[in-house]
Formats: sequence, structure tokens, C-alpha cells
Amino acid sequence: MDVELLTAALMEPALGPAVPAQVLLCDTGKGLVLIDTGFGLADLTDPAHRLGPMRHLLRPRVDPSLTVVEQLRRRGIEAGAVTDIVLTHLDLDHMGGVDDFPEARVHTTADEYAAAVTDPDPLDRIRYRRSQLATLPRPVLHTGRGDVWEFGFTGHEVLPGVVLVPMPGHSRGHAAVAVAQDDRWILHAGDALFDASVLDPALPRRGTLRAFERSVGRDQRAISRNHRLLSELHLLPQVTVVLAHDDRTTL
Repeated sequence: MDVELLTAALMEPALGPAVPAQVLLCDTGKGLVLIDTGFGLADLTDPAHRLGPMRHLLRPRVDPSLTVVEQLRRRGIEAGAVTDIVLTHLDLDHMGGVDDFPEARVHTTADEYAAAVTDPDPLDRIRYRRSQLATLPRPVLHTGRGDVWEFGFTGHEVLPGVVLVPMPGHSRGHAAVAVAQDDRWILHAGDALFDASVLDPALPRRGTLRAFERSVGRDQRAISRNHRLLSELHLLPQVTVVLAHDDRTTL
């Protein structure tokens, strides 16, 4: 499977460096698959409605050319070529571009969908944007921990070579997504880890990313466990871990 890492959005908070929203574009040979979407055209056209007060904190760059759908169009690829979107979770900077691909099947965990749509608690009502969720098609939901995957993990093989790996902590139903490429796995960790220096201590520590991760995480103990597990996976030669918000992890 051909896999490419795209920067689908840039956020420019007042404190700290610019923060990307990184997504995977996967060519299965039968269509394109997106792992997360970043912001979409509607988010940048009407940020007040779509993003709400969070826009003042995240300060997304209003640049439609960064959206995945516009990046594909510049390559001569129409939105209908995307057959599936696999979401790590339903936060606004990860699923905002879903409605740019109305023909795509959308996959998420049943726990994440419950947190955002069917059974949100007071904390979840704050983190998810109803204006985005209103345009979300009925997704394909994956329940529980799934079947045995690799390296002691379980997951849901949502498509051949694409595995949704439950990794809650940041949100109630958060998952990483593993994509098979030749003899290795590319693991999009989503928001299970923000600062790449956790994986590679030689990198400068990004305190603003760590502070934001703590402030928006649901379960700090689970987040710490995810950090440890991802650090162990990072050491394996057959696994490449990429993060949503730190572009020091690459393919």
C-alpha cells in the first residue's frame, strides 16, 4: 500500500511553535483511504460557527489550500476517489474535513461515537463540535477491543491492511490506526501522544504540547500508559510511529 503523510492544517497558538494536523493518505489500489482529515473547507470558511471558542486557542491558519480535498484537487484527484476515512477520534481538528468527502465511508470506535453523539457527558459536550457532527454521515462503528493484531495489541481490521487499534485516554474512544506497507506498519498515533521527544529523548522537549495534552486529556493514567506503549513500538524496526501534532515524526 502506498502511504503519504500530509499536513492538513496548521494551528498557530499564541504560545509556542506552529502545530500541524498530520493525516495519512493511503492508496489501496482500489481507492484512497484517509487516516483523519484535519480541518475542512467549511471549518475555514466559517470558523466561528464550526469551531466555536476553540478557534481562539488553536488559531488555525485560514488557508483552504492546506485542506486535504484541495491538495487532492491540485493533483487532479476528485473527492470521490476517497472511499474510506478512518478517524482516530472525533475532535474538531481531526474530523472537520469529513464532509469534504460525502461519498466516503467513515470508521470510528463505538466508544468514541457514544462520547461525541449518543451518550456525551458534560466534559464531552465541551470537547466535540455539534456543528461538525451534524454533517457526519452514519459511520461504521467498531465495538470493543477487537481481535488480536500484532505486538500484543488488539484491533479492528476495518479494511485489508488498515487496523483501528483502541487506545483510549485522550478521549473515551480514541484509537491509533495502523497501516500495512510492505514489511512494516505505519502507526498513526492520533492524539495518544503529542510530543515526539517522548519517543526520542534526543529531541527538544515541547512543553506547550505537553501542557495542552494534559489539559484536554480524559484519563491521565491511560495517557501515560499509551506513551509507554508507543515508545516501545517506536523501537521496533517494523513499526513507524507518526503523531498528529508533531511533524518531527515522519515516514
